[in-house]
Amino acid sequence: MASANEKTGRHLDDDFMGHDDNKMTVKEYLSTRISTLKPPMHRPPNPIKVLGSLSKMNWMMFLLAFLGWTWDAFDFFTVSLTVTELAEEFGKSKTDITWGITLVLMLRSVGSIVFGLAADRYGRKWPWVINNLLFIIFELATGFCNTYEQFLGVRACFGIAMGGLYGNAAATALEDVPPEARGIISGMLQQGYAFGYLLAVVFARALVDTTSHGWRPFFWFGYALPHIITRYSYCCVLIDSCRACPPVLLIIGRLLLPETQAYQRRMAMRQDGDGIEKTFFREGKVALRRYWLMLIYLVLLMSGFNFMSHGSQDLYPTMLRNQLEFSANKVTVTQVIANLGAITGGTVVGYCSEVFGRRLSILTMCVLGAALIYPYGFLKDERIAAAAFFEQFAVQGAWGVVPIHLMELSPAGFRTFVVGTSYQLGNLVSSASSTIEATIGERFPLPPTASGVQRYVYGKVIAIFMACVFTYLFVLVLIGPERKDRQMTEGDGIEEAVYPTKHDAETGHMREAKGKDGSLNREISSTESDPKPKQDTVEYKTATAPGGATA
Repeated sequence: MASANEKTGRHLDDDFMGHDDNKMTVKEYLSTRISTLKPPMHRPPNPIKVLGSLSKMNWMMFLLAFLGWTWDAFDFFTVSLTVTELAEEFGKSKTDITWGITLVLMLRSVGSIVFGLAADRYGRKWPWVINNLLFIIFELATGFCNTYEQFLGVRACFGIAMGGLYGNAAATALEDVPPEARGIISGMLQQGYAFGYLLAVVFARALVDTTSHGWRPFFWFGYALPHIITRYSYCCVLIDSCRACPPVLLIIGRLLLPETQAYQRRMAMRQDGDGIEKTFFREGKVALRRYWLMLIYLVLLMSGFNFMSHGSQDLYPTMLRNQLEFSANKVTVTQVIANLGAITGGTVVGYCSEVFGRRLSILTMCVLGAALIYPYGFLKDERIAAAAFFEQFAVQGAWGVVPIHLMELSPAGFRTFVVGTSYQLGNLVSSASSTIEATIGERFPLPPTASGVQRYVYGKVIAIFMACVFTYLFVLVLIGPERKDRQMTEGDGIEEAVYPTKHDAETGHMREAKGKDGSLNREISSTESDPKPKQDTVEYKTATAPGGATA
């Protein structure tokens, strides 16, 4: 085996994560974690030119994925922003209501597995359509719940639907974009989450307790125009909403767009094997055998990321209202400022990760976020809005790197499944974030309000919780791998095990040939007789590096 200093950081990470038969030892791997953080310090690309390199199809795919992720987040935060109102409606404590959030987070992993495998086998289109149909059903149903048990049941079903979207959105937006645009597009995509939260904050102020229906119009709004809610009966809301809901537009948009080129190429390879079904399952077995360590790492990584986002966001509106006694307007303004920081951070840091690397960018945001914990949790007046802006800049700045980092670390044939499932299993692990914070917060009571409402020191609990999370995430990212600039159609060593048959590339089939250096070259060419542009020909190459490492 070659010594560590004879290999690039990319090769080292491939060795340890099982992409190479000549695996390095844990000691050798860990000894390189600091040195591999050194950025290449290439001249930063002009972001305008980078965005200009995207084709019209790239932009349409990105826009669809961004809007889908935005509405996904909007629907999720409808509960976080109405905890107090729901507790009063159902006669439960705020802690009881946070179980509605916990159930969604727990069951999202079920949706990610089901819809992720479906998207990798049958394509991104139809799982997306079914996802959005389920959104319409379950979000509307939440607004019609009359008991606490109904509320929990509907939110559990919503969690399954919500879990299927993230991996599909990431693959749709990022699979075909030029390499130099991945970082900034990743950051922009992830901020669909913050943008959805921002929309939820604004419309919560406009719709919650502003009509005779209390909190319910907020849940109906995502699927009905506001005037419908105030002018018609429940039945009319349900009927008319189906004509105006954003998910219907997302469904129509997805039906009009094709599958990604990367998925089409993968399907061509499977077709040239022993049939799509058999080849798909063979790929899965090989991927599980070679990627099991990576899968475990990604779940642990996403657990930290989800603890970071939910720990800093879910109970924060309750802290502002309950502990600081902010008015509804002040809560809205603070939350809007925080989410503007999140959107800015995700986009800027995602772009910077193309220059400084994925891991170093995330580590820097962990340090910044930890430094801002005190003002974020302990300021007691309007100045807390500035702390919220920069804290969410750090939190969502780190998150801006996540979509492309996960895509680059995932096996090509199961990208939607691995990205979505690792993200949602991380959500499962972190699902009790708000419940933990609310429960511990109740151990630090404050004098009640004039109207007798109990108050608690939630800021202290959020600060302690986030300090632990930032420490955990910093250590995990520091010791973790990175495969920046990996080609999305690049082989993972899986092809050699699954596609042993030689075919003629000129007829549209796979070709296998040994290069002079003993490496294996694979090509997929068009089945049409007319020559195609260069981007329609994909090469799968496994080049031999010193010591047998592969790239």
